[in-house]
Parts: sequence; C-alpha cells; structure tokens
Amino acid sequence: MAILIIGGSGFIGLNLTEQLLAAGRDVTIFDRAAPPQAAQDAFAALPGRLVIETGEIGDTARLSACVARHTDGVIYGAAITAGPQREARDASMILAVNLGGLVACLEAAHEAGVRRVINLSSATAYGAAGTRHAHLIEDETPEDPRALYPITKFAGERFCARLAELWGADIRSVRLSGVFGPWEYDTGLRDTLSPQWQILKALEAGESAILPREGYRDWLYSRDAARAVIALLDAPDLAHQLYNIAPGAPSALLDWGRVAARAMDLPETRCRLAQTGETATIDLHMPRDRAPMDITRLAADTGFTPAFDDAGSVSDLMAWRENPGHAAL
Repeated sequence: MAILIIGGSGFIGLNLTEQLLAAGRDVTIFDRAAPPQAAQDAFAALPGRLVIETGEIGDTARLSACVARHTDGVIYGAAITAGPQREARDASMILAVNLGGLVACLEAAHEAGVRRVINLSSATAYGAAGTRHAHLIEDETPEDPRALYPITKFAGERFCARLAELWGADIRSVRLSGVFGPWEYDTGLRDTLSPQWQILKALEAGESAILPREGYRDWLYSRDAARAVIALLDAPDLAHQLYNIAPGAPSALLDWGRVAARAMDLPETRCRLAQTGETATIDLHMPRDRAPMDITRLAADTGFTPAFDDAGSVSDLMAWRENPGHAAL
C-alpha cells in the first residue's frame, strides 16, 4: 500500500519519497504545491509509483479523505520554519500549519485506522537546553524551546504522545538534527537554508564562505535522515514514542566546507572563519553550538548507523547537483 507524506514536496519529504520509490514502494505526496519538476523527472525513473495531490493543510475534509486512503503509514512533515520576522508577522499561520495541521492529520489517521503515523519534529525542540547539556537524550534532557517553530514542534510531540495514549494508537515523533543534502531548495517556508547550502552557493558565486565559528554540531545528511525515518516507519515493534535522528557525533562545519572547496578545485581557505571585525556570511542558525543528540534508542530499535561522513556527503551531494537522478541509496 502507498505511504502518504504530508508536506512531501519539501526538503525532507522529497528525500523520503525518493528512497521509498527506489525501493519499489508507492508514495502519495500531499502538499500545497507539486514537487519541483527536476524531482518529478528523477522520480519517474524509479520503480515505485508516485501520486501527487495538491491542497492546503487547512482543508481538513480533503486532508482527511487523503489520509483515509493510506492506512499503511502516514508521515507528517508540513511545517513553517520561521525566523523572527515571520514569527512576528505570521504567528497564527505558523500555529495552524505546524500544530493545527498535525492534529487534524492525527484525528483523520485515528478515524481511518492508520497503522503508524510518524511526526517529523526537530532538534530545536530542545531549545536553549541544547547548549546547557553535554548530550541530548529523549525523555531525559528537559526541553526549553523559545521561538515559535521549536515551541510548535515540542507541542506537536506532546499532542502525539497524549493522543497515542488516549487512543491506543501507534504515533511516533522524531527529532531531526540539522539536515542538509539533496533536494534542498527554497520553498518559501524555510526562512534560512542550511549552512552547507549557503557555503556551496557562496563558493559557486566565486565568493568566500565566511563562518562566525567552526560550527560543531551533529550535522545530518538528508539521505541518512530519510533512511532512519523509513526504518522507524517499517519497524515491527518500537519501544519508544520519541526518537532522536542524528549521526551520533558532532563534526565541524568548517571542515565540511573545506572538503567541499577542494572538491570544487578551490583553495580550502575559501571556506574560513571571520577575522576580527569581519562580518560572517554564513548563518549557522544558532548563536551557540548545540550539543549532539544521543541516538542509542534509534540504533537499538532499528539498527540505524549513518552512511555518510564529510567526504561521503560532499561527494554524493556534488554528484547529485550534477545529476538529480543520482541516488546513492
């Protein structure tokens, strides 16, 4: 049966769609817009069958009807990743998409008897706690979200856990670390794209990628993120309601940028730290580096291990940028 991905035209949704189709599975995307044509062309060559349904997340009747046709599995990934300006301007819309749409999806899934729902949450749900602890562990590290995106993500997790308990339903949430990789593009719903994307754009434009600091974080390649989510979707038994998805250890963004520069036949110094008085050109999304997320329970329940290190992700991403049909699966 087909898997439904709500928000499937977005960055993570496209990676999930690609891997499911490559495995010969059928996928339905529900989103406000169809995927980019390059993605549609690449996916057409894969063995699985893709159906695209366009609609607004606020159209509850249409959303519910779509969910009812996909009882094998639903992944909820619709979200507005807002910066401060959008927070101040569109608070009600952020709430409606990030939380209201999720709850509508859960209610529809419960009514239809969907086998399992996966809610795509974010490491940002840890909030300010991410800089106060050495490791971030599900159900142990106290969360402290401050901005609207992480607040809605944390609230969504709580809704999932409570409704799963009330209904006896199989609803799981995953906290994705900082994701980068194939199929990242400006959807209009992410105010700042990944630092890796910013670095590549700067290098391609003949500019230096200037970082405010080395950027130690557990950066997660999008193909690994999709592998982990699908493993959780398919696992026959899961012991937990919430899972961190990350590579398991931090690495320096500066190192990744230098590997990328060398791969583009550029001096590695084209990716560098800002000098005294110099303004950085790469936005790391956080004023301080977040601690790495523990993935013990993910590994125990699915056997997940990351497939890509810095060199592997740079090589794969460069190949994909040359040919979006390239799939290292």
